[in-house]
Amino acid sequence: MVRRSRRARPRGTRPGQARDNAASRTTPVVAPFIHRKLPFFDPLEEDQLQKIDAQVDWMLENIGMAFRDDPEAIRIWKEAGVKMEGDKVFADAVWVREQVAKAPKEFTQLARNPERSVVIGGNNQVFAPIYGAPFVRDLEGGRRYGTIKDLENFVKLTYMHPNLHHGGLVITEPTDVPVSKRHFDMVYAHMTLSDKPHLGAITEKSRAQDSVDMAEILHGSDTMKNNVVIMANVNTNSPLLIDRVVTEAIQVYSSRGQAMVVTPFILTGAMGPVSTAAAVAQAMAESMICCAFAQLVRPGAPFVMGNFLSSMSLKSGAPTFGMPEPVISNYVIGQMARRIGLPLRCGGSLTASKIEDAQAAYESADSMHSTMLAGSNYTLHAAGWMEGGLTTGYEKLIMDADRLGSYQKILGGLDLSDEQLARDAYEEVEPAGHFLGSAHTMRNYQDAFYDAELSDSENVESWEEKGSMDMRKRAHMKWNTLLNNYEPPPIDPAIKEALDAYIARRKEEIPDAWY
Repeated sequence: MVRRSRRARPRGTRPGQARDNAASRTTPVVAPFIHRKLPFFDPLEEDQLQKIDAQVDWMLENIGMAFRDDPEAIRIWKEAGVKMEGDKVFADAVWVREQVAKAPKEFTQLARNPERSVVIGGNNQVFAPIYGAPFVRDLEGGRRYGTIKDLENFVKLTYMHPNLHHGGLVITEPTDVPVSKRHFDMVYAHMTLSDKPHLGAITEKSRAQDSVDMAEILHGSDTMKNNVVIMANVNTNSPLLIDRVVTEAIQVYSSRGQAMVVTPFILTGAMGPVSTAAAVAQAMAESMICCAFAQLVRPGAPFVMGNFLSSMSLKSGAPTFGMPEPVISNYVIGQMARRIGLPLRCGGSLTASKIEDAQAAYESADSMHSTMLAGSNYTLHAAGWMEGGLTTGYEKLIMDADRLGSYQKILGGLDLSDEQLARDAYEEVEPAGHFLGSAHTMRNYQDAFYDAELSDSENVESWEEKGSMDMRKRAHMKWNTLLNNYEPPPIDPAIKEALDAYIARRKEEIPDAWY
């Protein structure tokens, strides 16, 4: 029998104060994140959960995880007295779970505008755009390499759209900026063009350190000492390899009390067996050993367990999205994350389609809907993902974000207040009458139903009079209108000057490198 857990709504968390009070607003703060009221979808019974737990423990103790190319990580493990064979860690499963329990079940990431701070974990859900695509696509320009201008455009659009709560970081890769320096420009864009929370860089230790240093400038050292002001997202090198990029990122961010999101990227059949159950257990084991490492670096360091399981075409080797196996894995990993008490990160509106067509709609909807029901606390790739993650779509970003609003409405659950039961409306309306002019309708019509802005529900004559536009064209008009109306959020000039000076100095110290 399918069970759905009913958990109490967590007590409200008051975000700490940021240095910029942003008295004047250029975009309204509708809701900085989602307080979920809908019950979680928990598909497994206790005996099934125990079976996965046993598989996870077996992997931790008997298969082991390699920690490679980072002598400091090896030193930390040896100092903890964990069994090692070369660079492989064989950790006692009970001990690993004890370390995982030190990480908070939820935490607040401060935004520089306190009204946009988000709570990660518990009954809270946060949506962020695509991460990492080297290409962009739009109706006029077609497919092309992303540039710093494209990244800035996406930061602005994410800032302006109320259904996206978090900026992420690499909404597209700015390929016209040297690899060695582009992290400065990406983090700076998020800090100055938006006042929503965001991620930092992870690709190399010094870039992670630059991100943390810039966050300290933006928020102040005192605020940073006691709060999460920046997170970082990194993938393990599945299967079973935790490489230097992961361990160095953990050392930089966790040592400062900032939050790490560690995500096993498991393409089942390649980086994991062709078995959803095995892949889920593998993802759990890889995430948990990284969380344990983070707790060795700093006990109590915030940690988000990531999940990115994808099926693949065994004919071509290409990843597939929106398929039944990843959907099931989302449900199960959500239940397992709550079982061990870690916040969860999943993928979102995923598709292999090259354009915003029916394939993109079906695959993205199935992926995102399962992510929502699974209880993903932080959903990366919630908008803009195309072509298996290779391309960020301007129209796709706006189309996905429009649908995210409907998920927010669903997550609010069913309102059973006296007002919603509408007894006065039944007393007012006669049999065979209508409710359009009733007092209850007049009180509630403005927000009674979710308004899908990009959907056209009018009659065909009205649609034809407006130019017979499909959703892609409507989305194209929408994102252009948003950019034309963009106004940057206010920022303390002294902070901006300090960021500019830091970036100028660091860029002078680093030679250009394009790989």
